[in-house]
Amino acid sequence: MNEPRDEEVQDFYTSDLKKPTLKEVNVWPRTGKSSSSSGVSFSCPHVCVCLSLLCLTGSLLGHPQCLDYGPPFQPPLPLEFCSAYENFGCCDQERDNSIAAKYWDIMDYMDPQGHKLCGTYIKDILCQECSPYAAHLYDAENPRTPLRSLPGLCFDYCSEFHLNCYSAIRLLTGDKHIQECCETNRTHFCHLLQLQDEDYCFPQVLQNSALSRRLGWALQEHRGCVQLCLVEVANGLRNPVLMAHAADRTHRAFIAEQLGLVWVYLPDGSRLEEPFLDIQRMVLATPWLGDERGFLGMAFHPKHKDNGKFYIYYSYMDKNRVEKIRISELKVLASDANKADPRSERNLLELEEPAANHNGGQLLFGVDGYLYVFTGDGGKAGDPFGKFGNAQNKSTLLGKVLRIDVDGRSPDGKPYRIPPDNPFVSDPKARPEVYAYGVRNMWRCAVDRGDPVTKKGRGRIFCGDVGQNRFEEIDLVVKGGNYGWRAKEGFECYDAKLCHNSSLDDILPIFAYGRSVGKSVTGGFVYRGCESPNLNGLYIFGDFMNGRLMALQEDEKTNKWKKQDICIGSTAACAFPGMISSYSKFIISFAEDEAGELYFMSTSYPSAYAPHGSLYKLIDPARRAPPGKCKYEPVPVKTKSKRIPFVPRAKTVLELLNEPSTTKPPKKSSTLTAATPRVSSKKAKKTPSTKIKASTVKTAPSGKGRQRVKAEAKPHKGKKIAHNSRAAPAAPLPENKSSHLARTKEVLPKKAALAKGKLEKRRKKQL
Repeated sequence: MNEPRDEEVQDFYTSDLKKPTLKEVNVWPRTGKSSSSSGVSFSCPHVCVCLSLLCLTGSLLGHPQCLDYGPPFQPPLPLEFCSAYENFGCCDQERDNSIAAKYWDIMDYMDPQGHKLCGTYIKDILCQECSPYAAHLYDAENPRTPLRSLPGLCFDYCSEFHLNCYSAIRLLTGDKHIQECCETNRTHFCHLLQLQDEDYCFPQVLQNSALSRRLGWALQEHRGCVQLCLVEVANGLRNPVLMAHAADRTHRAFIAEQLGLVWVYLPDGSRLEEPFLDIQRMVLATPWLGDERGFLGMAFHPKHKDNGKFYIYYSYMDKNRVEKIRISELKVLASDANKADPRSERNLLELEEPAANHNGGQLLFGVDGYLYVFTGDGGKAGDPFGKFGNAQNKSTLLGKVLRIDVDGRSPDGKPYRIPPDNPFVSDPKARPEVYAYGVRNMWRCAVDRGDPVTKKGRGRIFCGDVGQNRFEEIDLVVKGGNYGWRAKEGFECYDAKLCHNSSLDDILPIFAYGRSVGKSVTGGFVYRGCESPNLNGLYIFGDFMNGRLMALQEDEKTNKWKKQDICIGSTAACAFPGMISSYSKFIISFAEDEAGELYFMSTSYPSAYAPHGSLYKLIDPARRAPPGKCKYEPVPVKTKSKRIPFVPRAKTVLELLNEPSTTKPPKKSSTLTAATPRVSSKKAKKTPSTKIKASTVKTAPSGKGRQRVKAEAKPHKGKKIAHNSRAAPAAPLPENKSSHLARTKEVLPKKAALAKGKLEKRRKKQL
C-alpha cells in the first residue's frame, strides 16, 4: 500500500470546519453567561457515568465529546435531518438545519445517479458532526491538535464511498491538495481518513456495543459508580467552611474561611481584594490541627436583595473567658453591596459550649422563610451531660434543630419570634425554638430546591450527622422528629439502657455507613442544577477523613435510598479543557451556586490558618444540557475593591497528558475505583504557632463543627458534476496576608499522612 506523504496528511488537517482556539474554547465558569449549555465555561461537562467503555474496556481511549469540546446532550427538539442522533449527540435543531442546508447545496451539483448512489454516504459523513464521538472522529479532543476536514471513516466503508462517489470529495472539502491527491487515489484517501483507534471510525463506532451501551447514562450498573470530573474554582483558602449566594441574581459567591473572613467571588471567577466580612478579632479560632471552633455558618435572608440582611454563626470567648456560640444578624453597607457593615451586628442567640468540639454551625432558611439553626450536643464523647444528655433534653438548645422567625421580636423580649407551628410551643418542659432533637453534631445541611419540572422534593432538608465511633448518618429533618442520639447511633443502639426505653417513633437515617466506608460525614446537596441533567435528584455528599465522595439515589417506588460511589474521572473521561481529576483530601463542606450547580471545599491540611484549601465544581463528562438551555445573565454589581483574577494551581488532565513522560506509564485498569483525593506537596513557612502538643489538639475536622468522634465547506460553483463510478480506481487566589498566622506550613504527602494519624489518635483519646 502507498502511504500518504507527510504534506498530504498536513493538508488533510486544514479543516473547513472552524476549530476554536484555546481562547475561544468554552470553559464553563463557575457562574456567568452561558455559552453553550451551561452558564459556565466549558471546562466542565456533566455527569460522567461509569460508561461501559470506561469501566469495562480500559483500552478504549476516546470518550463522548463534541466539536466544541463539551459532552454530548439530548436535543431539546427532534432532529429532522441527522435523525440518527436525535436522542443523544452533539447537534441541536439549529445545527441540524445547517447541516441539512449544506447537504442540499452539495446535492445541487450532482446528477440523478449521484443522488441515488451518493446521497446516503454524503449525509452520513456530514452528520458525524452530530455523533456523540464527533471530537474523536475529527481529532478534536485536544484543542491544541489540528482538526480534520472529514471524519474518520473505517477503511472498508471509505473504499466503498470512494469507489462510488470519488467525484464528491471536492464537494465535501475545499482543500485542493486533498482533491488532487485523493480524488484518483483511493488508498491515499482512505489512509488519510483512517483513525489510529479503529473502534471509533464510522460506521464501526455505531456497532460497538462497548461504546454505545448506556451511552450518556449517569449510573452504570449494580457495581458501577457515578464518574465525575472537577474544575478548580478557587484556591489558597484557609479552611473554607462554606460557600453561599445571596439569591439576588448577581451570581456572586461568598466563601467563608474558618478564621472569620468572608470573600466575594464574581461570576468571571475573580475575587475582590477586600473581604466582604472580617471578624477575625471576634472569632475563636486556632491553628491547631482539626480544631472545630471558628466561623462556622452563614445564610442570606430570603429578601436580602431588599433588606441587605444576612446571618452568621461563630465561636467566641466572652469577657469571662467562657466559650460560646453566637448567632447574629448583620447588614451590608448601603454604599457597597460587597461589604458588610460590622457595626450592624444584632445578637440573636448565644449558647454556652461546655466543650471545644461538637459546635454545630449550619444556618439555612427553609422554604417557609424561617431560619433553621443546627447546634451540636455540647462536645466531649457520648453526650455525657445530664441524665439523658443534651440531645434528648428538650429544655436545652444543644443537640437540636432550632427554627426561629427573624422578622420580629417575641413578647418576652427575644430578638426573634417563635413560629406558631413549632412542635413544642405548648410543652412547658421544652424550649419553643426546638424543631427537632436527638442530633449529635450535624455538619452541613441543605434544602432541596425540588425537581426543576415537577418540583417534587422541594423543601426537604438533608443533613449529615457525625457519628461517635461506629456509624455516620444522613438524615431528613422533619418537624418534631427525635433522631435518637445518644440512645442510638445510625440504625443501632449506642446507650443500651436509653435505647431499650426509646420511642418506636424515633426518626431513622435514610442512610448510615460504618468505619469501613468513612469516619466523618460531610453533608451535601441534592443536585437540581441545569448543566448536568443526569445528576438531577442525586444527593451528593462526602467523608472528611478519607476524602470519599458518595451519592444517594431514591427509589421512588420504595422510598429507599441507595448509595452509589463517585469516581473522579479517568484521564480519558476528563480530557476536556479545564478539567482536573484530583483534589485535596479533607472534604470540609459542599455548596450550591445561585444556578444550582454543585461544589465542594477541601484542604490538604486542616488547620484554620493554613492556606491550602480549594473550591471545586463537580462536572458530568457524559452528558450536558442542550446549548442555550442554561443561559443566564448575572445582574451587574458595582465593585469598589480591586478584582484579583483567578490563577489555577492544579494541572488539568490535558496538561498532564501533554507532559513528556519520564516514567513507564501504568497499566490501564478496566475497573474504576472510588474517588481518590490528592495531598498537596507544597511547602510553606513554618511558624511557632503551629507547634501544638497532640494532647491539646481537638480531634475533628477543622471547621466541620463536628468532632471526628460521631466519628463549513463551500461547494465549488460551476456546472453539475456527472457522477462517475469506477470498478478499479488507482491506488490564579493569592494568599491573604492579613495575619502572620497565615504563613503556616503545608505538608508533604508523608506529613499529610502524619496529620491524618494525629487526627485518628486524638479521636481515640476523646473516645
